[in-house]
Amino acid sequence: MTDTPDPQDATGTPALQVEHIAKRFGAVAALTDVSLHLGKGEVLGLIGDNGAGKSTLIKILSGFHRPDSGRITVNGEEVTIKSVDHARSLGIDTVYQDLALIDELTVYHNMFLNREVVRWPLLSNRTMRRLARQHLDELGVRIPSVDAEVAKLSGGQRQAIAVARSVYSDARILLLDEPLAAMGAKEGALILDLVRDLKARGEVSIIIIAHNYAQVLEVCDRINLLQHGRITFDKATADTSLQELTDLVVAEYRATRTGGASS
Repeated sequence: MTDTPDPQDATGTPALQVEHIAKRFGAVAALTDVSLHLGKGEVLGLIGDNGAGKSTLIKILSGFHRPDSGRITVNGEEVTIKSVDHARSLGIDTVYQDLALIDELTVYHNMFLNREVVRWPLLSNRTMRRLARQHLDELGVRIPSVDAEVAKLSGGQRQAIAVARSVYSDARILLLDEPLAAMGAKEGALILDLVRDLKARGEVSIIIIAHNYAQVLEVCDRINLLQHGRITFDKATADTSLQELTDLVVAEYRATRTGGASS
């Protein structure tokens, strides 16, 4: 089932538009024909079974892979994303499950990783500490001390720091790869609150990959389902339900196990 809204909706020119993206790895077709759009300030939930191609799509958008065919448009301008650094220069940043944080460093050092503030010939720790505290407070991220080692923080706090770092580095399109995986209810709520805050600001457009459909429905404006390397379902969250999403994925799982096709 596909119920796709017009990408030229009330949000105007999409922050991101993907058209007919395909990607093969040898004999394996990871993506066959993916088209999606992300409105400015919108939060899009991307769901699908393991192996559906979600990670491949995210890696294409973040500059790790080049698509074999298709078009990518950022803020109305067609682009060829050449690398991770190039994606970041376009305002696209990704937070993966492993977070790319350094456990032995403090919160504020991680916030400024690879873009440290320097007062030659030394790091300006005082400035970085102050700016990190200010930015986390603005986003509503409650960290007891920016001097704490990241290794001593909870999973939810670590995820929040990784997201805040991307936003602070001027990311305008944020890709969150399973941000709620293996988190308890309290930690997951922290991340959901952060996403709500970012959505309320309207400055960042977000794609969330997640398997917890109830949480996705809480914060996302739309849901896309990726199956067999293509988007097969696109609905506003107000027009779908947990039961519908679950039924779609279960039907696909059963069809795959019996060798049939999903309806």
